[in-house]
Amino acid sequence: PRRQRLRQPLPVLVLLDISGSMERYVRLLLAFLHAATAPGSGAGRRGVFAFGTALTDLTPAFASQDPDAMLARAGAAIADYAGGTRLAASLAQLRTQHARRLVGRRTLVLLVSDGLATDEPAALAQELAWLRRHSARLLWLNPLLRFAAYASPARGAAELHRAADAMLAVHDLQSLQQLAASLAEVLRA
Repeated sequence: PRRQRLRQPLPVLVLLDISGSMERYVRLLLAFLHAATAPGSGAGRRGVFAFGTALTDLTPAFASQDPDAMLARAGAAIADYAGGTRLAASLAQLRTQHARRLVGRRTLVLLVSDGLATDEPAALAQELAWLRRHSARLLWLNPLLRFAAYASPARGAAELHRAADAMLAVHDLQSLQQLAASLAEVLRA
């Protein structure tokens, strides 16, 4: 037993875009991520944040085992729902206020966004570089990948594409099932 490698669950950090362009996906994604990162799912410690024009810590809402209670608590906590997207500013806030608690070299980061951020690309690139240095993997979950010819005109999307280890579609139940299988595989590793 001493020679076998001790398996510890990977910490998971979820960053969910709650801007107007993501409005139609947010409720489904919150419910899915609540179940996919719950204790017993293979995930370790989890931190969950929503970002729009500011960063909102949803980790206390995700402590609830009931999805409906979690959604109610998350809805009450989010002040900037369906507004704009300032990802660089939100990542800077994560770095300065929550980094010690959440981001580590083993952390799996799930960044859920369509990439339509309004920040300066240089600022976004700097914050994404920090996030990459302090995490194991960065997965960009994008509902717009359902379109075969997806190419975002937003400069922030290009920075996200460069920083991400992988991009996965999250727009329907089939894509969420594939994501769940992929997450289970990554969390077992």
